[in-house]
Amino acid sequence: MSEMAKDPFRTRDHVPEFDDIVDEIRRRSAETRAKIPMVADVAYGADRSETLDLFFPEGRRDRLPVHIFIHGGYWRMFSKSDYSYVAETVTKAGAIAVLLGYALMPAVRMATIVDQVRRARRWVDEHIASHGGDPGKLTVSGHSAGAHLATMLFDDDSRPSGIKGALLLGGIYDLKPLQTSFLANEIAITDEEVRRYSPINHRFDPSVLVEVAVGADETLPFHRGAATFTDSLKQQGLSASQTNIVAANHMSSIRDIGLAGTQTAALLTKTVGRGRGLDQPL
Repeated sequence: MSEMAKDPFRTRDHVPEFDDIVDEIRRRSAETRAKIPMVADVAYGADRSETLDLFFPEGRRDRLPVHIFIHGGYWRMFSKSDYSYVAETVTKAGAIAVLLGYALMPAVRMATIVDQVRRARRWVDEHIASHGGDPGKLTVSGHSAGAHLATMLFDDDSRPSGIKGALLLGGIYDLKPLQTSFLANEIAITDEEVRRYSPINHRFDPSVLVEVAVGADETLPFHRGAATFTDSLKQQGLSASQTNIVAANHMSSIRDIGLAGTQTAALLTKTVGRGRGLDQPL
């Protein structure tokens, strides 16, 4: 298949090491769960998919910053346990890492998933203090579909979201192009879902500091989407910045987020710091 004929949204067509990266992050996630203090599968709802994992930094104390991470997988694959390694960077930055689980399409529709992540965030607001966290020091990040879902936590410009900073990595901000991608046969996004759940159509809390990041080697729609969404945020009055991750593709960028010394890990550390007010607007 020629490069031009490849579906720009079918990640494995553009990332030859796709399976190797997935194997690596799952291995590293198991190692993270074995060494970092954690509480697994905390219920934030009644469905078995509605659980979250908490990871704690060394020297636990009260009123710690809190960071929510939402995994990707085009809303149809992966789980929070595949991404436990993200907690390495979050806990080293002195925050509690909250990794969200959610139901997967096509068994559920987008409305269910968006409702789940919003209810998970409410659980954090109401219960994280009992685990030593301060909901007033909250930041969020997500990768790919997870970046899309992360925006749903501050997409109301009529009231403060309580989120201090967001890192959106390799995100999808307009669902319309997915209707003509391979995902048409996988999750069949509807016109109503495009209208209701495309972040490019939303208004956002202007107080959130947003970092929009994309791998330099990602396909054109991800670059265009990042640029268009960043511009939209700025036009709405948000402090937003776009960063290209050097020599990174859609999978290597998220692989590196748990590795000290990488560009992606540095962006995550910066975002977590915003929960403590350690960074000025961009």
